[in-house]
Amino acid sequence: MMIINKDTQLCMSLAGRPGNFGTRFHNYLYQELGLNYIYKAFTTNDLQAAIGGVRALGIRGCAVSMPFKEACIPFLDKLDPSAAAIESVNTIVNSDGHLKAYNTDYIAIERLLAKYHIDNTLHFALRGSGGMAKAVLGALHGAGFKNGAVIARNETAGRHLADLYGYQWLPDEKGADARMIINVTPVGMSGGPEEHQLSFSEEMVKRADIVFDVVALPAETPLITLGRRLNKQTVSGAEVIAIQALEQFVLYTGVRPDEALIERAAAFARG
Repeated sequence: MMIINKDTQLCMSLAGRPGNFGTRFHNYLYQELGLNYIYKAFTTNDLQAAIGGVRALGIRGCAVSMPFKEACIPFLDKLDPSAAAIESVNTIVNSDGHLKAYNTDYIAIERLLAKYHIDNTLHFALRGSGGMAKAVLGALHGAGFKNGAVIARNETAGRHLADLYGYQWLPDEKGADARMIINVTPVGMSGGPEEHQLSFSEEMVKRADIVFDVVALPAETPLITLGRRLNKQTVSGAEVIAIQALEQFVLYTGVRPDEALIERAAAFARG
């Protein structure tokens, strides 16, 4: 049993709607590996003060989720290239009061595209325009995807994001012809107002070959459920969150667990 003492290192997360995956994943690994760390999820209505608290209290690491991934940048000291390239942060590491930001979402998407051997000549449609959408688009662009569209109701944000990588902006699904569809919005997220809704129409899902949803909770979102029912290849947010959480764990602790332990931690976190 872990004993908390004055030397215990605190890691945390900041999210608009905190979940339990990161808390369970990190604390499971701390206990299994005998590391003197503890992890807690938070939300805030004062982001600047929260980031100041990370610095002032010596909190070792802070995961950052929607809607804080871009808004936190002015309060940090340095951006790793993974965050600077897409102007979006999901991880802050505190080294003696110096806050350096990373983006492990990018790494997770990059690895999943490779794992599933997804053809980079496919046309894709991505719904969303926030910080996670930047990470996904950046990884797609880095993997050589040239034909894609960003679907976003907010024209300013949608056009800006699409233009960053030379993709098309669309205000809605009309005119979108995609063999891979990717949801990077909260639609389908457990506990949210749209948790039972589809992020893409059934017609879009039927026309697609690959259905990708970055929403991690639940793992079986309405979009993923429909995709599997229609025998589409699916990539779930549960896979994304496990990879990005692992890379955060390594940044915080300097320890990389073996694959068997990682799988057990992810299964425990999902439970």
